[in-house]
Amino acid sequence: MAGALFIGLMSGTSLDGVDAALVEFQSTHKPNVLQTHFLAYPPELRTQILALQHPTENELETTALMANTLARLYADAVNQLLAITTLSPNEISAIGCHGQTIRHRPELGFTLQIGNPALLAELTGITVISDFRSRDIAAGGQGAPLVPAFHQAIFSHPQLNRAVINIGGIANITYLASSSDLIGFDSGPGNMLLDAWIKQHKNLNYDANGAWASTGQLIPPLLLAMLAEPYFALMPPKSTGRDLFNDAWLAEHLAGRDYAPEDVAFTLVSLTAHSIHNALLQHCRGVDEVYLCGGGAHNALLIKQLQSLLGDVKIETTDQLGIGVDWVEAIAFAWLAELCLKQQTASLPEVTGAKGARILGAIYQR
Repeated sequence: MAGALFIGLMSGTSLDGVDAALVEFQSTHKPNVLQTHFLAYPPELRTQILALQHPTENELETTALMANTLARLYADAVNQLLAITTLSPNEISAIGCHGQTIRHRPELGFTLQIGNPALLAELTGITVISDFRSRDIAAGGQGAPLVPAFHQAIFSHPQLNRAVINIGGIANITYLASSSDLIGFDSGPGNMLLDAWIKQHKNLNYDANGAWASTGQLIPPLLLAMLAEPYFALMPPKSTGRDLFNDAWLAEHLAGRDYAPEDVAFTLVSLTAHSIHNALLQHCRGVDEVYLCGGGAHNALLIKQLQSLLGDVKIETTDQLGIGVDWVEAIAFAWLAELCLKQQTASLPEVTGAKGARILGAIYQR
């Protein structure tokens, strides 16, 4: 018997575009990925979203209009996915839409992901589930990361201690120990500082395969200064984003210095590698295997540095576990949408620090 069909949409802190995944769920909640699709953000849209990461003039109106623009883009991604599969909207149980994070300030009691789910429901004729993070924050949690629950359900092993590391704009770690409670947290910056740096110097959105950074060399005092950021010393639960690790943060560390741009790029890759390695040492001792996903899983320089730091620990990608590195998060939000419709809890208090597990998501009926 065919299972229920869901579409997961993810647009993360890298601001490259929308990942869309069509997923079938049988009674076990295990995902069967039927089709994936990527829709890139137009360059001007990426610039406009970056501007919203900081206070701007007429901010409320600008944010509301951007939410509508994103809803239309999300709808395009959904409709293109349906066209590929020849499915009709009525065959889809729901869309799980993460939305675009504009602010993440759990210490102040809020997080904001935009994308106007009501408009998305109107444009697609499909039930939309969104706003996955705010209920966890209301319960005293960080609201992030949410994907460790999915990692636990899909990637855990009864005998092996696995770390699943998603390296998007921010890097987050899920530690799936075979004999202890799950741990999940944001380790620090993933790709976004390097993305911003290569945009500034090469007018490229990202450093493909780490090719440009590979032409540089390490700047030890810069790496040490960046690793002294107090966030890295915090104990989980913890989460972060562009509110901390942004252009201004990097500029502060570079002030008064005349480093070669490619050396800064190499050192930013090293920052990601070292912060992940240090987090594993501090919070995930005994790890047997590391599985990478997200855009950073394509960066050969980053993987090389991680392997050097981790020694004999096996490093693979989630492709080896049956889910492609670019689609883990989109599939995860389809999974979260399914749990919401079934009125099942999806948050992990041991990860977010909330008072208890909660049903996540707000439902906008078709």
